[in-house]
Amino acid sequence: MTYKILSASIIYINEDMINQRIDNFLKKKFKNIPKSMIYRIIRTGKIRVNKKRIKPNYKLKIGDNLKVPPIKIFVEEKKYCNIHHYQTNLSNNILYEDNYLLIINKPSGIAVHGGSGINFGVIEYFRKIRPLEKFLELVHRIDRDTSGILILAKKRTSLISMHQQIREKKIKKEYIALVHGLWPYDLQKISKPLLKINFKNKQKKMFINNYGKVSETYFKIKKQYSCTTLMSIFPKTGRTHQIRAHTSYAGHPILFDKRYGNLNLDQLIKNKINSSRLLLHAISIDFVHPNNNKILHIQAPLDMNIRNFLQNLV
Repeated sequence: MTYKILSASIIYINEDMINQRIDNFLKKKFKNIPKSMIYRIIRTGKIRVNKKRIKPNYKLKIGDNLKVPPIKIFVEEKKYCNIHHYQTNLSNNILYEDNYLLIINKPSGIAVHGGSGINFGVIEYFRKIRPLEKFLELVHRIDRDTSGILILAKKRTSLISMHQQIREKKIKKEYIALVHGLWPYDLQKISKPLLKINFKNKQKKMFINNYGKVSETYFKIKKQYSCTTLMSIFPKTGRTHQIRAHTSYAGHPILFDKRYGNLNLDQLIKNKINSSRLLLHAISIDFVHPNNNKILHIQAPLDMNIRNFLQNLV
């Protein structure tokens, strides 16, 4: 364990930050600080708003002057995601941007945010290269090894609007996946509840379990090869690892899925074709723009790795 000191800071509350409880705001702003420490520095008066002590339930107002003291925190030694390897791709893979949203085609292998042994992810990268952005938050998440569409909100109002659409299931997503075996033509829907289990090594895995959350995924065959099937997949709900868990449950796991896949079958294919990335890609999304209410359709091209892989299949 090592420690680092976060320097004192003054935050001026703008319209994208208002109406949040101070404790929730600080938890989002300083994700590496334990919640217990945040509550302690609020309770002891070290956090000041307009030079006054406040309670954890204080709601921020526009124009508030928030003062945060220097904070000493202990951190684990973590692996650093090789962000420099992806810098060009991240900057060049912007699919859409305006004053409200930033949408990228995320490469496989980079996390969307720091955590779980990774210090740096997509959101940290864009915050670093765009220090003048007053607000930048992830609208949703996709797995580190999954590539494809990732949406960031540039205004709090945009984030609220997109989250409402997610809750009301108004956002339509399509994924492309290559699965083992010949997928049955009559298997077009899997509706099985998923329960998250957290292991001691900080990894999590979803299991089919009646005590889990309702999860629904739709499937359409795009092309069948000799021993694999290319699928279009439409998740109706957005549970963690939902597509990976449902395809595994069906007996047709996604190729090179280290958590839900079939390592023996993966190895047979890997010996013929030199690739090992998870063959799952978020290829398109439809939603209502949070400002002008127009329907947006965004597509993310397959990367060269997947395209070359598919060209070598028989």
